[in-house]
Amino acid sequence: MVTRVTAPNSEEKVSRKVVRNVGKNVKRAVSGTLGLSGERMSKVDTAWLRMDGDANLMMIVGVWQLAPGVSHAAVCERIENSLLKYPRFRQRVIEDAAGATWVNDRNFDLANHVVLEKLPKSANQEPALQERVAKLATQRLNPKRPLWQIHLIEDYTGPDGVRGSALIVRIHHCIADGIALIGVTMSLVDGGSPPPDRRPKSAARHGAEEWFEDTLLKPFTQLAVKALGAMGDGAARSLGLLGDPKKSLEQGMELGLKGSLDLAKVLYQVLADSAALALMPDDSKTRLKGKPGGTKKVAWCQPIPLDEVKAVGKALNCSINDVLLSCVAGALGEYLKAQGDEVAGQEIRAMVPVNLRPLEQAHQLGNRFGLVPLVLPIGVENPIERVYEVRRRMAALKGSYQPLLAFGLLAVAGLLTKPAQELMLNLFSKKTTAVMTNVPGPREKLKFCGSTLEQSLFWVPQSGDVGLGVSILSYGGGVQFGVITDSALCPEPQRIVDEFVPEFAKLSIVTLMLPWGEEA
Repeated sequence: MVTRVTAPNSEEKVSRKVVRNVGKNVKRAVSGTLGLSGERMSKVDTAWLRMDGDANLMMIVGVWQLAPGVSHAAVCERIENSLLKYPRFRQRVIEDAAGATWVNDRNFDLANHVVLEKLPKSANQEPALQERVAKLATQRLNPKRPLWQIHLIEDYTGPDGVRGSALIVRIHHCIADGIALIGVTMSLVDGGSPPPDRRPKSAARHGAEEWFEDTLLKPFTQLAVKALGAMGDGAARSLGLLGDPKKSLEQGMELGLKGSLDLAKVLYQVLADSAALALMPDDSKTRLKGKPGGTKKVAWCQPIPLDEVKAVGKALNCSINDVLLSCVAGALGEYLKAQGDEVAGQEIRAMVPVNLRPLEQAHQLGNRFGLVPLVLPIGVENPIERVYEVRRRMAALKGSYQPLLAFGLLAVAGLLTKPAQELMLNLFSKKTTAVMTNVPGPREKLKFCGSTLEQSLFWVPQSGDVGLGVSILSYGGGVQFGVITDSALCPEPQRIVDEFVPEFAKLSIVTLMLPWGEEA
């Protein structure tokens, strides 16, 4: 069979020329997206980007209360000279079938990101501020712009009658985690360190090799070598070889039997932690767990002196974290009892973020943390018994690979389609009542545009059907609790917040009643 080739007519020539031009434009657009003008989003960050749902948005929401007040012009100038030095805050996201790309926003306008707000006039505007924060926590950020926004209330009066200003900050979780955002905060305040110079990644480093190395191999090696120091040098060396496979065979033979046994312990722990994550039992059925409706409520309390928390912890031979988490468990138990629920013997699971990045890399944006499930003994009424039970459970989690495994799960989820990702991550939300985080902030109060940052609050996002978020932040000599809830599950989170201080007071009084000179 002979195929006859005929010369194309003028119409076909025009059509082919159009196709070639379209092809060139598409190729140019793709190369621009993946080249110097764009950067592929990591798979973990992609997972957070696609985790937005009808009931929960993946936004970190924070509030700064300042005295005296600051002006809109001053805030814009500070943002221009500090926050925008991070390229990520000038970039928007373009999603595609394979993931997402950070691309410079050619139409960037700071006026879209620093906006003025006004609250109803009142001698105490805190309830109105809480209501506004809750409303903004359910409003999606504009996907055609960089995924952050600051709402400035120039004239704000708090419960103490002091007039100042308030900033409501919303940042999508795909930009950075809490530890990284602390570094961003330190570049915003007066006298803060400038944002570090950052070179864009080479386009050639966007493949599967980089993803495996940066997302799984490096964090695994960093965390595991540190966590397993107590298991001996053999275990650390065995696990360290994973970071350099080329040397693994040569050096692995030198480790001998001891190294093999230590590595076997590591692998056994990994398998045990994998099973623990996969086979997590259901939470106790409380009114705090159910189907969220998508409307939020926010509350916070006045700070507790950090020195008092330290004193109680030292007296009981517990960490500050043990004391605070015990107070959270007690407050949740008291709230449920006040609603008429029986809590004796009940416990709820909270997912707690665990930082996986070295502290010297805290300035780097993106998400580098895992999650560990902490079961809170809300049914233990005795405050001393409860704090020791929390301490025991926290000790059992030390050296666990569960944070790393959860991080790897998020990385894999970023490779999947959105429906498949949701199906995979339901493992966490179905077995979880709350997301809880405890972040240590600066010991001294900071200055911003010449004003004192009196209070700093934030709320962690919840995913899936999780309807409760608890945040603990130490700042300026105090410890502050913040709660965000879905109103269908908890319409009055202030009632939970109001139990934190009494629970700490109860623990303090009982501690003082213990015999002196003896370990509790």
